[in-house]
Amino acid sequence: MRLTYTSDLWYKNAVIYCLDVETFKDGNGDGVGDFRGLTQQIDYLAGLGVTCLWLMPFFPTPNRDDGYDVTDFYTVDPRLGTLGDFVEFMRTAKDRGLRVIADLVINHTSDQHPWFADSRSGRDARLRDWYVWSDEPEPDDPKQIVFPDKEDSVWEWDEGSGQYYLHSFYRHQPDLNVANPEVRDEIVRVLGFWMELGLSGFRVDAVPFVIENVAPKLADPHEFLADLRAFMSRREGGSILLGEVNVPYPELVPYFGSGLGDQLTMCFDFIGMQRTWLALARSEAAPIAEALRERPRPPKDCQWSVFLRNHDELTLDKLTEDERQEVFAAFGPDEDMQIFGRGLRRRLPAMLGGDMRRIKMAYSLMFSLPGTPVLFYGEEIGMGEDLAAEGRMAVRTPMQWSAEGGFSPAEPVREIPDGAFRPERVNVADQKRDAGSLLRWIQLLIERYRECPELAWGECTVLESGHAAVFAHRCDADDATVVVAHNLCDSAADIRLQLDGLENYLLTDLLTDGTLEVSGKGLAEIPMDPHGCRWFRAAPREVPPEDASVMAQ
Repeated sequence: MRLTYTSDLWYKNAVIYCLDVETFKDGNGDGVGDFRGLTQQIDYLAGLGVTCLWLMPFFPTPNRDDGYDVTDFYTVDPRLGTLGDFVEFMRTAKDRGLRVIADLVINHTSDQHPWFADSRSGRDARLRDWYVWSDEPEPDDPKQIVFPDKEDSVWEWDEGSGQYYLHSFYRHQPDLNVANPEVRDEIVRVLGFWMELGLSGFRVDAVPFVIENVAPKLADPHEFLADLRAFMSRREGGSILLGEVNVPYPELVPYFGSGLGDQLTMCFDFIGMQRTWLALARSEAAPIAEALRERPRPPKDCQWSVFLRNHDELTLDKLTEDERQEVFAAFGPDEDMQIFGRGLRRRLPAMLGGDMRRIKMAYSLMFSLPGTPVLFYGEEIGMGEDLAAEGRMAVRTPMQWSAEGGFSPAEPVREIPDGAFRPERVNVADQKRDAGSLLRWIQLLIERYRECPELAWGECTVLESGHAAVFAHRCDADDATVVVAHNLCDSAADIRLQLDGLENYLLTDLLTDGTLEVSGKGLAEIPMDPHGCRWFRAAPREVPPEDASVMAQ
């Protein structure tokens, strides 16, 4: 497979790091993270090797949904700093070669946003149609209720104006109506504002809700996404839209747009993520292999985003009920670890019982899967969750910089987890000094991933390993090949891979020293440790001139 690499396609093999400014680092000593604190840690992020920072919402908010209830899209929440602090952060990030994207929350606003205050002031209000109102809403579909533990309807009666308003999420988050051209124009202005301050793109929250829950229904719901993409491309050719689209593969493909990928630049692979957790629960490779074989190749210039955990619950909604219960039993058997009946509110290291072999193997698998890897802050050191926190907040705890915590000189507004994953046992400072730490392992994986563009750009082929627990695949691009194998079980395994086209090649191990030979028939015999991972680069074996005739036979 021959590929063309351009700087505008930087996202194809980026390493994205998601963080919440509020929980990353406190720079002014008030117990709340802020842009000054984040700027102080830019060198840490650059040293980790990540290439793009994804900022969770940092706009003014009543903070009833961790910042996803926005009251002003054009400035910074005063708790987190000022626009000046943001600009200084952007300048520093750019100086270190880091791109920045931010959450674009355009499905809804806070009910305290001035737009909604105007909209609900009366049926003849100027901004009435900026939201979705109804005299007699359609009956609720239980499957449409995103938070069944908090809401029993997606409609809320507004006494003042005598109608119901739509809220796909919480009742204090009324849905914006992108069917209204004025709303679409305002959203474009928001994008343009932050791009002028240096953002390279946006992660679009809850994309299907944005284009489907409107009134009247859009003739072509995807036209709005295409308009956003066209506007951003005019402003900056390399800008991106990363979409949260948790739907089956056939329904997801249209969100990329036409063959040129003229809507969303990237989409999270929710199906692959959920199948990976099923595979880890079973210690069987088949679910991952099935997901990769089913996953469509994205249109030209588009890409998949690969992740194992994110800032929300670990959703398992696309598994069958029996499969979901398997994952629950393996990684979150207690009811308090589960949420919404469909997911887990735990971090990966805790789910894997702190077993460093399994944890390192899981991240190696994530970085090797075709696509762009996404890390959630604290994953690189193995932070755990705080189950005493409410809901999703369990995984959004302060970053652990030192044995004393290191997040703030004051008492943090949010609790720091206790127990096996407390800062005394899990922190950046200690792991920097430990060559065998998870932090050093993640740094190595990022370095190797960036050295192997085949993994992100190339043609992926799932290989038969001959062992139920070992997942193996190869990625080919520009006459170069990387071969990867992961053992999902706790016993050693010897596998044989058929590597057509690599006859008599050498496989150089990229994670440890050593090489393996591929036979003249294209067979490679590879020993796998329990929960082992192997990355190989294939290269022709140099043959002395006098032996060339023998090798050819």
